[in-house]
Amino acid sequence: MLKKISLLLLILILVGMGYLTLWPVPIAPVAWNAPKNLGYTGDFTPNMKLAGLKTLSIGDHHGPEDVAGRIEDGEMIIYTSTQSGDILRINPRTNQYKVIANTGGVALGLQFAPNGNLIIADAHKGLLSMDDDGKITLLTNKADDGSPILYADEMGIAKDGKIYFSDASTKFGAEVSGSTLAGSLLELMEHGKTGRMLVYDPAFNTTKIVLDNLSFPNGVAMCPDDACFLFTETGTYEVKRHWLKGPQAGSTDIIIDNLPGFPDNLNKGQDGRYWIGLVSPRSEALDNLSAKPFLRKIVQRLPASLRPKAVNYGFIFAIDMNGKVLAQYQDPSGAYPVATGATEPGDGWLYIGSLSARELGRKDLRGETF
Repeated sequence: MLKKISLLLLILILVGMGYLTLWPVPIAPVAWNAPKNLGYTGDFTPNMKLAGLKTLSIGDHHGPEDVAGRIEDGEMIIYTSTQSGDILRINPRTNQYKVIANTGGVALGLQFAPNGNLIIADAHKGLLSMDDDGKITLLTNKADDGSPILYADEMGIAKDGKIYFSDASTKFGAEVSGSTLAGSLLELMEHGKTGRMLVYDPAFNTTKIVLDNLSFPNGVAMCPDDACFLFTETGTYEVKRHWLKGPQAGSTDIIIDNLPGFPDNLNKGQDGRYWIGLVSPRSEALDNLSAKPFLRKIVQRLPASLRPKAVNYGFIFAIDMNGKVLAQYQDPSGAYPVATGATEPGDGWLYIGSLSARELGRKDLRGETF
């Protein structure tokens, strides 16, 4: 009997080892060296300034990922995207909302274009445009070289109407991966740098590749004079600046590196501020495995509950176009879950996006000094 039990245990061990080392997984991990995490120190010393957020109702919807605002009939009106693809129009004064359109996918980034249309980066559909009547038109879902846009994420719009936007992964599309979160986790675990930055030119209906070989490029915002744009590279914990004009045209520099979390949305605010959300603190396990692709593949074979995952920790901060930190608001409790970024439309409030929240958070900035 003891021999049979021992044999059974040996078989189970061999099967388990075979599974962990040989079972096919969708990722082909690439070795890289994650910088040593300095944590919440220096400019990012912990505080509780994001705790106790006020909220606006979004009804039964969830995941107000991004926000855009403009003045309509003399008052600020807020638009937000949702995980269902619904676009909501919210009056902050009355705390009333209505659904004005549905993209048919997963709406992520929002920004108003010079012509007044709301531009939408939809993770399933590509780059969309919505007019004041809620009619949605496809602008582009592939680059000029024919490659499909699989994970349209965020955008910055220049004064001439050109739209610079991120395609976060050309391998792990949001739709084929099952969700935006699933696609992002696969891209980050592999670190294959399949993301890219594109530019859509409405004057010629072209979509050109500006940058590639990026590790989950995410939030995007234009510099004040459109000479450059800023963007977050989630997989490298960096904020970068790409120059479009002047003596540095065509070059890219890092303005913040070694962030203590995963940078997500990046939105232009008031008075030269740019707001960035750290969607989750960094994963010690993921950093420790950065140079060990074989072990990362083994981790991918583990049940999802045992793999590195996002942790709720609210973190929003503002920088100038050179990367100087101007303000930072934290809530270590993560009461407002998976905060993705913030929008400062000019009404004295900061609107906080989220991957999963069932309301739209906002913080009163009146009286704040930067």
